[in-house]
Amino acid sequence: MSSKTIRVASLGLGWWSDVLADGILKASGIEIATCYTRSLEKRQVFADKYNCSFAESYEDILNDGDIDAIINTTPNNIHLETTRQAAEAGKHIFLDKPIANSVGEGMEIAKICRKANVKLSIGFQRRRENHFRWVHEEIKSGRFGKIVQAEANISRDRLGQFEGNHWRYTAEGMPGGVMLQIGPHYVDVMEMLMGPIMEVSGMLSQLVLPGDNPDVAGLVMKHENGAISILNAGYASAGENYVMNIYGKEASALYSLHTGMFHVKRGEKTPIKKEFQPNDTITEQMQEFGDCIRSGDEPEVGGEWASRSLAVIRAGVKSARERRYVSIQEIMDSGE
Repeated sequence: MSSKTIRVASLGLGWWSDVLADGILKASGIEIATCYTRSLEKRQVFADKYNCSFAESYEDILNDGDIDAIINTTPNNIHLETTRQAAEAGKHIFLDKPIANSVGEGMEIAKICRKANVKLSIGFQRRRENHFRWVHEEIKSGRFGKIVQAEANISRDRLGQFEGNHWRYTAEGMPGGVMLQIGPHYVDVMEMLMGPIMEVSGMLSQLVLPGDNPDVAGLVMKHENGAISILNAGYASAGENYVMNIYGKEASALYSLHTGMFHVKRGEKTPIKKEFQPNDTITEQMQEFGDCIRSGDEPEVGGEWASRSLAVIRAGVKSARERRYVSIQEIMDSGE
């Protein structure tokens, strides 16, 4: 593997760009060289915080031969165009999830990057958490037996967190609302642990937040192996919480953010708490991104997987609107 330090530019300087930049600071062989967003003030603040330069335009970054890659945290609806420009300029791309607002755009992003021979890594960090890695290995070993069902919840309080016209509050900027924006994290984990989702039934509701977008959503999903899973997502709760319970015929794993992971085997009445050393999943992602650029290896989550994961969300949104079950294949075929 080359020892070259990968120089990246941060594009779209919202709060998440800082989270990723913090991860880059702790990773090796990758560094923040410059940044760009339309606001001069935000550029200056980011550049001062991360000791980098700032560009006057995205075009300046694309034309800079010293920049190897783009960390793209722009709104979903411009992922395709900003990624196309980066790929055509020979820049590798780390793209925040969801890959796009539609499956067609997601697959186009994947195609563009493969054609340009640039690496595309999608920001699904939840799958990297040590407790989910452990569950994955236990399932692969067969110790969970047949996986039969799961339930998950990913909830946050977003009231007052963004200005009133923020793209997260609009159907144009984030069609499907909360399920599109944070639901993909646990769809990704569920498919990693339980296998592909084939069919979805969804419900959406707007209860608290401004705008025209659902802030509470639920999906019931059937996996290829027949297992049934349920995912709820919310931007309207009192605080942050994550739940992921995976049930197998021989063992189950019960996780929540505030209590940790418990494991129970068939015949046992009391679950046993499993202790895991917390890991820095963001830094791991940034490290992997730089390593893949140097080595030519593929990132763990690329464009095709991310597009199929998006299809699960899009199927749930369509199901809620049309009041019917929707297959993942229908969404993949239509590109919705």
